Amino acid sequence: MTDLVTLTIDGKQVSVPAGTLVVEAAKKVSIDVPVFCYHPKLEPAGMCRMCLVEVGLPMIDRATGKPVLDDNGQPKINFLPKLETACTNKVVAGMVVKTQLTSEKARSGQNSTVEFLLTSHPLDCPICDKGGECPLQNLTMEHGPGKSRFLFDEKQRLDKHVPLGDLIWLDRERCIQCGRCTRFQEDVAGEAVIGFAERGRTMQIVTHSDPGFDSVFSGNTTDICPVGALTTSDFRFGARPWELDEQASICTQCPVGCNVTLNTRREAKADGRIVVKRVMPRQNEEVNEIWMCDKGRFAHHYTDAANRIGKPLINKDGKLVKASWKAALDLAAEKLSASKKNLIVLASGRLSNEDLFNLKSLADGVGGQAILYSDMGGGEATLPVGLSDGSNLGALGKGDAILVVASDLYEEAPIWWLRVKQAADRGATLIVANSRGTKLDKFATHKIRYEHGQETATVKELGGKNKHADAIRKAGNLVVFFGNDGMGLSGSTSLGAACAHLLKDSDHIGRPNNGLVGVWPRVNDQGAWEVGFRPSVNLAEEIKGKAVYIVGADPAGDNPALAKALKSAKFVVVQDLTHTATADLADVVLPAQAHTEREGTFTSGERRVQRFYSAVPVFGEARPDFVITAQLAREMGYILEGSSVSIVFDIMSQSLSAFEGLDYPLLAEVTVQWPEVGHGDIYYGGTSYENKKGLGAHLSSAAQRGDAVRLASPRANKLPKPKENEVLAVPVTKLYDMGNTIASAPLLDGRVGEATIALNPLTAAELGAAAGELIRVGWNGSQSEVRVRTDASVAEGVALVPRSFGIPVYEPIGLPVRTVKKVKA
Repeated sequence: MTDLVTLTIDGKQVSVPAGTLVVEAAKKVSIDVPVFCYHPKLEPAGMCRMCLVEVGLPMIDRATGKPVLDDNGQPKINFLPKLETACTNKVVAGMVVKTQLTSEKARSGQNSTVEFLLTSHPLDCPICDKGGECPLQNLTMEHGPGKSRFLFDEKQRLDKHVPLGDLIWLDRERCIQCGRCTRFQEDVAGEAVIGFAERGRTMQIVTHSDPGFDSVFSGNTTDICPVGALTTSDFRFGARPWELDEQASICTQCPVGCNVTLNTRREAKADGRIVVKRVMPRQNEEVNEIWMCDKGRFAHHYTDAANRIGKPLINKDGKLVKASWKAALDLAAEKLSASKKNLIVLASGRLSNEDLFNLKSLADGVGGQAILYSDMGGGEATLPVGLSDGSNLGALGKGDAILVVASDLYEEAPIWWLRVKQAADRGATLIVANSRGTKLDKFATHKIRYEHGQETATVKELGGKNKHADAIRKAGNLVVFFGNDGMGLSGSTSLGAACAHLLKDSDHIGRPNNGLVGVWPRVNDQGAWEVGFRPSVNLAEEIKGKAVYIVGADPAGDNPALAKALKSAKFVVVQDLTHTATADLADVVLPAQAHTEREGTFTSGERRVQRFYSAVPVFGEARPDFVITAQLAREMGYILEGSSVSIVFDIMSQSLSAFEGLDYPLLAEVTVQWPEVGHGDIYYGGTSYENKKGLGAHLSSAAQRGDAVRLASPRANKLPKPKENEVLAVPVTKLYDMGNTIASAPLLDGRVGEATIALNPLTAAELGAAAGELIRVGWNGSQSEVRVRTDASVAEGVALVPRSFGIPVYEPIGLPVRTVKKVKA
């Protein structure tokens, strides 16, 4: 147990753990010491000198080592001759601190700090994006002089429009050199891609990377910047903070389930509609803390895309025409009812738990199949041994272990990458197993390289006798992340089973901070598994000649083979936000609401159920997915709840043991989080939002409930053998891929870039494909133009290809079919 230290701050006695900084101790008694450079998530630097306070220490008798007492029997206090920084001084027993509230000396020092900062700070408040939520603006009102004593001609003039990268802009005149952004990138993100150059008044922020500010966490620097020096390209000059409304939501870009706040405003250029202007992190210390990745921050435009579907559509004479909801539902119900057992309900993890539950209920009612649109398996393993109540990656440290296998967390789930890295920084044993190098290798305790196809065998070896196995057996807690890197449904299913057996055999199941986490491709894939959806090994064959009800998925746009299969389907109903390639093949198209327009819940990969809320008005005549399904079911003769999303959740909680005991009020509960950010003292934690709408709750696992844990046996993964002039294509996930959610965010075009294929230099030389060359590759009758990139970490005879190519599993590809254009490497 940590020892407590008692001190006095402005006459208030407080006891805090030893090692606590004075600035943090003051908050325990509701005293806010103003800061610029200090941030509770960063190591203290003492650069700005805004937190100056008077510090007194008990006088100690050198002979006895005991405090010297005054006439009243109290310890004599010896105040230090100069003001001290509250952000770098740790508490000492008997310490007496006087802040700006009780010390004129401290207040004078803080006033002087603000005055010096303003000597060269521009008067940009009326046009600055930070205006209204700016720490410098607030503290100037409290501590700044009414009139400057410095000559205007001596003002330092610097560049005001400096692009650090394609997402972040720097105004060098506004920068106060607090170092928050550079320390975040180096200490928290582990990517020191920006730093200081020059000295003194000419010191300025520069980028060291190519492309500029090359980090998926760059947007967080604008949140913690205490002035308007760093702004995002997306929000820059877009609105004033006081014009914005706020609503709690969940990021839908990956399975982490980051808590976010949607800032909205009525927009003239959007024909007077209320639109999302920016996405900001919302504090949840057990999920994303106060951070988020750039994809989640900037890829929100798909909910307001130009190709949103606003009215139902019916295919007449080969063309989709607008129709009434009644006509569309009647036609869909008639055709789907005629199929019954030949009905395929194909849904993705983009949908909410409530949507998926109603869809599964419909499929069960008619005797059809509920298929999860995914090329990743392993959910059968996360159900019994997944993370459960009380788990928090932030609690892992020395004595614990984390295994990441077949996943590039940086590209697939950046905030998990960040939290796993932080756990390693705290002393946790990190084992990274992959067929190729990833950014997490830098922080790994043990790195395991396996040949492609040996994922399952590698995990099995971790249950044997070797140094990696020893680390797992000795771990107090063990969390295993498994992905789908280079694999398909069968391979990842086998890998998930092997990981589950490893956890069970090493006795790391059924208690907090132990369990299996799937690095799923979509936000609610785990929820789909919990509800009862399962992916299909041969989806193309499943849908041929059958009625298909497709919700929240674009199989035709993702895979030419699935597009061909859909053309032979008996009847196709598509329910989606936007007009997709799959919608083009539909007989009926039903417009669905975006998550920004409705309420619901998602289940993260860590099996935490969290609520999201309506932030903007409904687009056109779109309806929530669960409502559409209920209305369609009613026309087919089945009764499903379609009036209230919370009632659907209650029915689901009563039907599924993992959800037992959960309800909307419970998910909306909040507790005090430390550090406290998002409150009135925005200079302390930045502009991340306080969580007022719910921290969510974990599902229970079979192991935690004490139910029997039955696990499937893992199977060996057989690889196809490439022929002459072929290489083995290994599909990998890119964070920025040309999917439907990214296509509507032109700001991210530079991050997406052109299609590339990564080859070992020796493999490229054998095939006559030089680095930088544009070539055409072919597989299964399809072809695509790609740019060659050479990487020595890629195995020989292998090509890393983006999963968006439509190659879901290890597959031989012809390379090159022909050279399109040669470019210097």
